Amino acid sequence: MWSTGAQIYDVAVIGGGIVGLATAREFLKRHPGLRLIVLEKEDLLAAHQTGHNSGVLHAGIYYAPGSLKAQACVQGRAEVIEFCNEHGIKYELCGKLIVALNEQELPRLMNLWERAQANGVPGIELVDADRLREIEPHAAGIKAIWSPNTGIISWGEVARAYADDVREWGGEIRTNAPVIRLEPLVTETVVYVGHPGRDEEEIRARYVVTCGGLYSDKLAQMTSDDAADDLRIVPFRGDYYALRPEKRYLVRGMIYPVPDPEFPFLGVHFTRLINGDVWAGPNAVLAFRREGYKRWDIHLGELAETLTYPGFLRLARKYWKTGLTEMYRDYVKSAYVAQLKRYMPEIEPGDLVSGPSGVRAQALERSGLLVDDFKIQHGSRVAHVRNAPSPAATSSLVIARMIVDDVLQRTDLNPARSNSPNMAAVGW
Repeated sequence: MWSTGAQIYDVAVIGGGIVGLATAREFLKRHPGLRLIVLEKEDLLAAHQTGHNSGVLHAGIYYAPGSLKAQACVQGRAEVIEFCNEHGIKYELCGKLIVALNEQELPRLMNLWERAQANGVPGIELVDADRLREIEPHAAGIKAIWSPNTGIISWGEVARAYADDVREWGGEIRTNAPVIRLEPLVTETVVYVGHPGRDEEEIRARYVVTCGGLYSDKLAQMTSDDAADDLRIVPFRGDYYALRPEKRYLVRGMIYPVPDPEFPFLGVHFTRLINGDVWAGPNAVLAFRREGYKRWDIHLGELAETLTYPGFLRLARKYWKTGLTEMYRDYVKSAYVAQLKRYMPEIEPGDLVSGPSGVRAQALERSGLLVDDFKIQHGSRVAHVRNAPSPAATSSLVIARMIVDDVLQRTDLNPARSNSPNMAAVGW
């Protein structure tokens, strides 16, 4: 049983994924004496989106110039590499090809090329078919963007290193601590942790930052009546296949498609992981629960919320043919492989085994528009990270800085007392 007395903190960060941990770390980096706690509902950190992805260290090619994604990704990549070098975390700049398969895709490839140049992506080249096959001998395509500074990494390992800094610098991290409600007051916010009606604990914080990923909208609704209609998280599951070990030679780095304007997600691609595995995928289908990593993981309440949300209904009307095609590929391996063969003609169904799955927390407006950019909603005592899709992991240190900058402009969080270690001892 937890104690009933309220514990008092300067900052409470809700969510132990990579963005939440980076934000907690940034607060303590700025103010070593802050009384800070991270609350994570699972028994492990980085249990969901941070730990269920292909581990790409993005370079910043895809994102609209001037967007938060574009601003954060290029700088974030450089900072993450510096962090990994300092902490002995393995990464590899294996490079990525974005491949145009035919003449019809060339205008879209050139649009990406212009975006990449506007975003200041380092080292990119526009390559012809001969150079393409020097880089990836088994790939199809007539032209490509080559990004040699795109890399691979374990984002779970990076997140845990962030957590190590948080603990070393005096912060507290608590797992198995689900947040059930928030109560904003004049000078603080009360965070209720535990289970409704039993084992509840009150934690009081001068400022709260929520980084809830798949439940970010639910956390926002706890402090705003308008949040339910503002944005809704719709979960999309992505299933991967993995190349058998004897076929991994087919992919040296990453082979990506030119985005299709008729499809709201990127589409299948090939990625070599930091552990040597090669994944093919993912597809993108509606998940029947927010943390539903299997086809028949169903939460009737969450599914009903999705299916009755006006934004989802408008999205479904626009993309219903594409959605049905994706569902078909999800169940019929030969159809999935046919899509992969467009980029890797040698691939056969027997070369692939079932791989892992991930669930993307996609923010969706009531109008039916997918929210593409990062979105952070600030209040007087609470900040909600409402949308943090890829490249949030690559951008995590920069996103954290954006959040903390805004919080410190809004409120004085100079620590009332110090409970941190001597920062000189940890290199500050």
